Amino acid sequence: MSISLLDMIVLTWDSLRSNPLRSALTAVGVFMGVAAVSATLQVGSISRATIAQQLARREVPRVGIWSGRLKLEDMEFLQQRLRGVQAIGGSRWIGSVPTIFQEQQANPQAMAVSGDILQSLGRKLLQGRFFNSYDYEKYRSVIAIDQFIAEQLFQGSEAIDRRIYVRGRPYVVVGVVQTKVDDEEPQGMVMMPLSSHSAMTGKLDINNILIRPEKTEKLAELQDEAEKLLKQRLRGQYFWIGTNIDDILEQQSTLELISRSLAGLGAIALVVGGVGIANITIATVMERTPEIGLRLAIGARRQDILLQFIAEAVLLSLLGGTAAIATTHGLTAIVADRFNLPYQFDVQVAGLSL
Repeated sequence: MSISLLDMIVLTWDSLRSNPLRSALTAVGVFMGVAAVSATLQVGSISRATIAQQLARREVPRVGIWSGRLKLEDMEFLQQRLRGVQAIGGSRWIGSVPTIFQEQQANPQAMAVSGDILQSLGRKLLQGRFFNSYDYEKYRSVIAIDQFIAEQLFQGSEAIDRRIYVRGRPYVVVGVVQTKVDDEEPQGMVMMPLSSHSAMTGKLDINNILIRPEKTEKLAELQDEAEKLLKQRLRGQYFWIGTNIDDILEQQSTLELISRSLAGLGAIALVVGGVGIANITIATVMERTPEIGLRLAIGARRQDILLQFIAEAVLLSLLGGTAAIATTHGLTAIVADRFNLPYQFDVQVAGLSL
C-alpha cells in the first residue's frame, strides 16, 4: 500500500524538523552553489547589457580609413570587392565652421559627404530628406544638419527649407538627422554634398572612407580585408585604418574574461556544495537505517522510502535556492543602482541557477 501525498509531505517536514542542524547544513550547501551560479550569470548579463547600452549611445560600429589622399575611386574599389558590407561612404572633413541663422549662431563640425554616408554613420533622418542624385549633379547649395544644431539655431521651430549661412555662404536646409556622439559632448554637425564643396574649393580628395558591416561580429574581419586591399592599391601611400569601437571591444574582451573566471569559481562552489550535500545525504541515510528497516518491516515500499528522501532533497533545494536567488538579486540591484548599471531581474537566469 503506497503512502498518500499528504502523508508524504507531513513525513518529510517532520523528518527535516527533527534534525535542524542537518537540514540547515544541506540548505546552506544549496545556497552557496545556487548563489555562485546566479552571481556569475548576473555578471555576464550586466556586462552584455552595458556593452549594448554603450553601443546604442554611439554611432554604429564601422571601419574607418583615414588619409589625406583618398579618392572616391578608392571607395568604389572597396565597395566592389568587400563582402558583408551594409553601407560604405566617403567624406571630406572641413572642421569647425561658424553657422548663422538670423540672430542665432553655432560652431558645428562640417563635412562634405557622398550619398551613402548617412547609412555608414547609422544616423536616422528625423525631418526632410537627405541628398539625392540631383543635388550632386547640379552642385546645389543644400545642407543637412543634426538635431543638436537644429535646436540651437531654430529653437524648436521648423528647420526644413530655411536658409542658413556657413562661413558666409548661403545653404538651404533639406534635412535634419539624428545626433550621436562617441565619448565627447555633442558639438553639432552639418553635412553638404561632396560635389558642391569640390566645386567651391577645387579639392577632389576625400579624408576618410567609412565602412559599415552587415554584422558587428565581422568588424575585425572586414577591417583586415579592407587593409589588405588598400595596401595593394595604394602602394607606398600612408593610411590609417581602425574601428570606432576599439575601446568597447577591448572592454568586452575583458568582461568576457572576468565572466569566464567567475564561471570557473561558480563551478567550483557548485561542486563543493554538491559534495557537501552528498556527504550529508549519505550520513542521513546511515543514521536513519533503523527507521528505514522499521518502515520496511511494517509494509512500506522501497519506492515510498526513496520518494521521501527525494522530497526532502527537493524541499531543502527549493528553500536554499530561493534564498540564494533572492539574496543575489537584492545585492545585484543595490550594486547596479550604486554604479548606475543596467539590471533587470531575469526569470530565465534564476531558473537556470536553481
